[in-house]
Amino acid sequence: MELYSLTLRHANPLNSNNSNVTIHPYNEARSTQIADLFHLTIHAIDPALYSEKETEAWAPTPPDYVKWENRLKNKKPWLAIQDDALIGFIELEENGHIDCFYVHPEHQGKGIAKMLYAHLLQLAQKQEMTTLLVEASKLARPFFEKRGFEVLSRNEIERKGEVLINYNMKKQLI
Repeated sequence: MELYSLTLRHANPLNSNNSNVTIHPYNEARSTQIADLFHLTIHAIDPALYSEKETEAWAPTPPDYVKWENRLKNKKPWLAIQDDALIGFIELEENGHIDCFYVHPEHQGKGIAKMLYAHLLQLAQKQEMTTLLVEASKLARPFFEKRGFEVLSRNEIERKGEVLINYNMKKQLI
């Protein structure tokens, strides 16, 4: 179960040129970049929302690249690429579960998350999924609520002695 981060203190909505962003299937050569983006994104969260101890429990330093490489072979995320740089990724499991969804801090507030989610929604519809599920962080919850997800429950996840809050959310597609 993953937590999700979309809105960070470093977002710059004034620079919203995402015309050269493309969505690509997973490429194993990018596994280290994905792990680094995950780590950077989590550690950029405003400490008023998740403390430094909580973000370290969520995304330990340094990232475990072997664990990420093995994980990504199964998850096969969709990647947002701009000028050959990874700027975001999203995962959709066969049961409609969104397992990871992260956008680089410098690219937040520019529509990248919307693009990734729109791609995921098209995939879900093509696969005739009836439901989408996610465990959303305090930060990501409003993003999903704006897209029709409802909160089913509040969770307290313990990691390395820290308690992280997230929300089980669901969206009915059909």
